[in-house]
Amino acid sequence: MPDTNEFGQRVGDVVAGWEPRPAPAPVTLRGRYVTVLPLSSAHYADLYAACCGEDDGDLWTYRTIDRPTSLPGLWMHLAELLDRPDALTFALVPGEGPDAGRAAGIASYTRIEPAHGQVEVSGILLGRSLQRTRAATEALHLLAAHALDDLGYRRVEWKCDALNDASRRAATRLGFTHEGRFRQHLVVKGRRRDTDWYAITDEEWPQVRESHLRWLAPENFDDDGRQRTSLRAR
Repeated sequence: MPDTNEFGQRVGDVVAGWEPRPAPAPVTLRGRYVTVLPLSSAHYADLYAACCGEDDGDLWTYRTIDRPTSLPGLWMHLAELLDRPDALTFALVPGEGPDAGRAAGIASYTRIEPAHGQVEVSGILLGRSLQRTRAATEALHLLAAHALDDLGYRRVEWKCDALNDASRRAATRLGFTHEGRFRQHLVVKGRRRDTDWYAITDEEWPQVRESHLRWLAPENFDDDGRQRTSLRAR
């Protein structure tokens, strides 16, 4: 039950010992199947090959720009991400599969609020070779774990276009709780965007983390890398 103050008003629970948390810094996160490391221009050519092929237009439907048709076009897009003072962007480098050892996706920390222990994982772009792989799942697990376990944050958010069914399914699969829909939240490429909001809190994280680790365990996959048991983070 909420506390009541001296004026008879309900107030939130005390967060015992709370102090502002450190802001995320460029860091390399290593898993069994993927390495997450700070994005740099050294990754741009690999990302162009992984995400900007002639058949990759659908990967860019819900991003702020359409598929770049040249390496300089992608370079400008990614350079803008690196220049943002309110974001920290990472390259996702799988350790297996056709793009092993090469950047095949990106993800960012945004809406970073150390005073409140909140951060969003956003801007996720996965090349074909990284989609529906244990490397992709592990990359997102590592980003959530770094925020909640290493930095002591209280909340990791996930937001997506309400029409982006794949992103909504991914959020649910990874254990994020749907918190609502912001109607007419943005105008993207001249179109209305309603935004669905999801989050994992530090109270929920131990159970979600255990589900992630159980799914990512080597014994959950056969010799061809196919899962034996699907991920149910709740």
